[in-house]
Amino acid sequence: MSTLSSQPYKGTRDYYPAEKRIQNYIFTNWKRVARRYGYEEYGAPILEPLEVYAAKSGQELASEQTYTFTDRGGRIVAIRPEMTPSISRMVAARRQEMAYPSRLFSIANFMRYERPQRGREREFWQLNVDIFGLEGALAESEIISMGAQFLDEFGATDDMYSIKINNRKLINFMMAQYLELDAIQGQLMIKLFDRKNKISTEDFTAQALDILGESMAETGLAKISALLNAKTMADLPQEIRDSAAVVEVQELFTLLEAAGIKNAVFDITLMRGLDYYTGTVFEFFDNHPDNNRSLFGGGRYDGLVGLFGAEQISAVGMAPGLSMTELFLESHNLLPKLPSTTEVYVAVLGEESLLGAMKLAADLRGEGVNTELDVTGRKLDKQIKTAVKKDIPFLVFVGENELNTGMYSFKDTASSEEQKLSFERIVTTVKDRRRPHLDDLDDLFE
Repeated sequence: MSTLSSQPYKGTRDYYPAEKRIQNYIFTNWKRVARRYGYEEYGAPILEPLEVYAAKSGQELASEQTYTFTDRGGRIVAIRPEMTPSISRMVAARRQEMAYPSRLFSIANFMRYERPQRGREREFWQLNVDIFGLEGALAESEIISMGAQFLDEFGATDDMYSIKINNRKLINFMMAQYLELDAIQGQLMIKLFDRKNKISTEDFTAQALDILGESMAETGLAKISALLNAKTMADLPQEIRDSAAVVEVQELFTLLEAAGIKNAVFDITLMRGLDYYTGTVFEFFDNHPDNNRSLFGGGRYDGLVGLFGAEQISAVGMAPGLSMTELFLESHNLLPKLPSTTEVYVAVLGEESLLGAMKLAADLRGEGVNTELDVTGRKLDKQIKTAVKKDIPFLVFVGENELNTGMYSFKDTASSEEQKLSFERIVTTVKDRRRPHLDDLDDLFE
């Protein structure tokens, strides 16, 4: 019999306690900010019929990146590669009962069959926040402001990231009216613009010429050059500046400025690959030279709820990912050192003290102190090494003398400082040391 591999499936991660603490730290901050904005948590199945994704997410995602199988009932189902179609289906199912605007969020895991690389895995976790039933730029402004607050909650400053904004209506106008491309050419050009910063200038030009064709090559390249040189909306060609889509983008920038967002910029090359976007699209980018890449993004997708037989409901959403958030925090030295979720390790000095140590541990737990009791009967040095290896902040030593006097040797494992404390003082010392910016330590490790 061959030995089984101890490695996880390619493109997935194991989360040991230290990694799980980081994950929970990020999740807790996400939840706190989402709730602060009035968003409520929901959940959805990990499996959906494949057509839920094929209808609007795009051929690449539905056909090439989605894990699919036929269930025992003969239905073709998929492990969710994203959440937007699922929440749109849920809103459609209860469209008459829900109050609007409806503000919803979830944190869930997803799977996509793509090439694993730094910050991108086949199984990934992300936060999804969506607002339904709010027309106009106020919805986009709220979602983008929340995205900034997510990063600010971790200690980020404006110079650490930038927010790139474009609009699919503007993109469509640019392709059809300004560049005068047909539908197929327009889709190809959108995908090329989306890859602009990932390929060389020569490759971009060559591919643009292939899309334009000989008859449109000269004028088309000149127009594309004018677009790419536009760093602000004021730099856009006059015929684009006069479009209604530009007015929509300008209104959003006005609202963001009023909300205190100072690091948002217009980017004509930002396309966002998913087919369901209908208006504003945006991405948050890390400005750190070692991690200069997209962190997360989102946009308006007004047509998706209507695919499920309901009347159209406007929607704007975004989806920060766990791995990219973790890389951002690491790049900017914003990741805190997180101790074990166990706060006190009770070391037992002799077998005759075990019953008393058990009572002390129970009393500490009764006061809300996370306590591990050593019941192995090992020598004291091995008990101490275990507590240190587990990164538990405090050690309490329990022997006959401690049980008789009610005063316990209490050691800080990080500083090695040791003192004699009563039960009450142990409880207050542990609780006083809890991270002051957390309302409840348990919330971090739920």
